[in-house]
Amino acid sequence: MTTPAWRIEPGDPLRGEVRVRGSKNAVTKHMVAALMADGPSTVENAPDVGDVGITRDILRSLGAEVETDEDRITVAPGPIPEPSVGMSFSGLNRIPILLIGPLLHRAGEAFVPFVGGDRIGARPVDFHISALRSMGAEVDVLEDGIRARTTGLRGASIALPYPSVGATETVLLAGALARGRTVVRGAATEPEVVELALLLQRMGARISFMPDRRVIIEGVDRLSGAHATLAGDRNEAFSYLVAGLLTGGSVKVAGCAQDRLVTAITTLSRMGADLEITDDWIMASAPHGLGPAAVETDTHPGFMTDWQTPLMVLFTQAEGLSVLHETVYENRFVYVPALQEMGCEIELFDTCLGGPGCRFHDTGSVHSAVVRGPSKLRGAEVEVPDVRAGFSSVIAAAAADGASVLRGIHHLERGYHRPAEQLASIGLRLERQERDEAGQSGR
Repeated sequence: MTTPAWRIEPGDPLRGEVRVRGSKNAVTKHMVAALMADGPSTVENAPDVGDVGITRDILRSLGAEVETDEDRITVAPGPIPEPSVGMSFSGLNRIPILLIGPLLHRAGEAFVPFVGGDRIGARPVDFHISALRSMGAEVDVLEDGIRARTTGLRGASIALPYPSVGATETVLLAGALARGRTVVRGAATEPEVVELALLLQRMGARISFMPDRRVIIEGVDRLSGAHATLAGDRNEAFSYLVAGLLTGGSVKVAGCAQDRLVTAITTLSRMGADLEITDDWIMASAPHGLGPAAVETDTHPGFMTDWQTPLMVLFTQAEGLSVLHETVYENRFVYVPALQEMGCEIELFDTCLGGPGCRFHDTGSVHSAVVRGPSKLRGAEVEVPDVRAGFSSVIAAAAADGASVLRGIHHLERGYHRPAEQLASIGLRLERQERDEAGQSGR
């Protein structure tokens, strides 16, 4: 059995232009929402990522027709032969849990296997389950998944203990066709959540965002098919900006609006980067070098957790000590050992550094890092543990002394639009290899 790997030879600074497509965190939720319409829905500017394929296969297994044409995805909901997501989809991504609401609306019952995705910490389903129960669903947590049934979802008042993106999306999907009004307090307001709400509104849902993290959903009788064009992926955009800076080059990123990167842009500016910003693209360079920073991740509009993996690598090339405090996921630093193998000077702590005590204070979770820079990076053979960690390893390899081999790059391909093609276009010398179980490589 062989698994794909990348061999990366460091070379010249990365330069050029990259155009990002929509986010994997948005497109898959749009595909799920389309299941509730009475006609086909179309999503454009969709990325070519593994999660789209997984979600497509799930929806097809439920009777929907899903067609892809370049960056366009069309979902035509059909009769649901069995309102059950197969166990073969267990642990592949986070989509199954979001299907409970749509399946309850369409069939009155649902079974979904437990969620998967990146190994970055617990993804508790209790927020989802509590919300669905508040809306009148009977929910049983089994050994292999979740079974739910209802005679009709109804509006409810729901207070989320934490502004969870996934739980907010579950309530949006469940509340759109529920009887009466649903009020969510403590809702997530990430751009991808708003994008889902906008699609649902185009389908006929009645959704209002209030200034105090309240979302009000007034249930309607039916939803129609709709068309939406996804906004650019802010995770990818930041990653490519950092790739240029880290290697002493400059990458122009098109397709992602400035308003989706406000906090990220200011962070780079404070470190000494020069930013050029237009309505069409953003470019960062650091002709005079970079300085350290103290950054705390948070829910939107704070510094997003997915940005911290490329930022950690950038810290290793900044002059001085930088601090990163992760407050969203308790196990986000699973990628750090790979960076340490490549020479990054990073120390991890289970206390809150760089900001006030967070919800992981006194839990023993390792969620703060101190980074000393600049570090001399060296090539290594490393295992990529998740999507965002994959990109951090790639850009570290691009700035290292000597070649690197990255295994587990399927994670990267699951979340980034054609990453090998995009990275090659800005000058990265990358060779795809197939590696067998004994560790032998071939081309």
